[in-house]
Amino acid sequence: MASENAVARADIEDAHERVRAHVRRTPLLETASPLPGAPPVSLKLELLQHSGSFKARGAFNNLLRRQAPAVGCATASGGNHGAAVAYAAQRLGVPAKIFVPSIAAPAKIAKIRAYGAGVHVEGNDYFDAQALCDAYVAATGALKIHPYDAVETIAGQGTVGLEWERDLARLELAALDTVLVAVGGGGLIAGIATWFGGRVKVVGVEPQDSRAMDAALRAGGPVEVPIGSIAADSLGARKIGELAYAICKSRVERVALVSDAQIVTAQRQLWRDHSLIAEPGGAAAFAALLCQAYVPRAGERVGVLICGSNANLATFAA
Repeated sequence: MASENAVARADIEDAHERVRAHVRRTPLLETASPLPGAPPVSLKLELLQHSGSFKARGAFNNLLRRQAPAVGCATASGGNHGAAVAYAAQRLGVPAKIFVPSIAAPAKIAKIRAYGAGVHVEGNDYFDAQALCDAYVAATGALKIHPYDAVETIAGQGTVGLEWERDLARLELAALDTVLVAVGGGGLIAGIATWFGGRVKVVGVEPQDSRAMDAALRAGGPVEVPIGSIAADSLGARKIGELAYAICKSRVERVALVSDAQIVTAQRQLWRDHSLIAEPGGAAAFAALLCQAYVPRAGERVGVLICGSNANLATFAA
């Protein structure tokens, strides 16, 4: 049975020491709150991370902490995790095989190939790709790197929170009361919730049509949900991870739900105001603040994680 204490702050500190030479320390951006009179909002620009998302952190932590056999590593992904594993494997000289479903964005598949990994595209969603990956791992003995439900992955993603908190202090900026974090399979929010550990309120954000964490918190455990949304390739887990749920059930305040139209509005505003190209999943947390799916209390200092940039540029331009 998954334990809520499976990942500790010490694991995240160890992961940070392990990966910091391999990942970018992504910048913070202070911007005006959409609510008049509210404190500035802290944006953590993890969309500027290697491979275009926070996923590089978990990928490097896995490959640096675990020994890959000669056949290399394998993973299933909606796209961002696959690109991150492909990038980390290329940098560390490890062969990689990436399984992605047909909903994966062509830009993400192209990025995986550009990093030199083998790509297998089949299935309707991430869970189909995961089944194919599991069969490949069983047949070859490749090192399996889970995109969200593994201690090494969650600890790696938790380094986002460590950096965010330490950089606010270093820059003499106000500490955060709340962070808004997009949720797919749950690895990112589990790592961040572990790091902030009750000192900062953690709120998940999901598309209305892909709400695995919201459903799990309501049901008292992971349950399967339908998958939709323009953000499904990054936030489209059919079921939240068992380990991620165990960590988040008492550490995540709640989940705010946003529509596809609200996500698009957030993408537009990030481009208009900050010249940032965020993919739909990367803009979802910002959407929750803009549309007031999450409404801060008076004086509340909010941080928003902008977590991915692997947008289809043709769609983004349209």
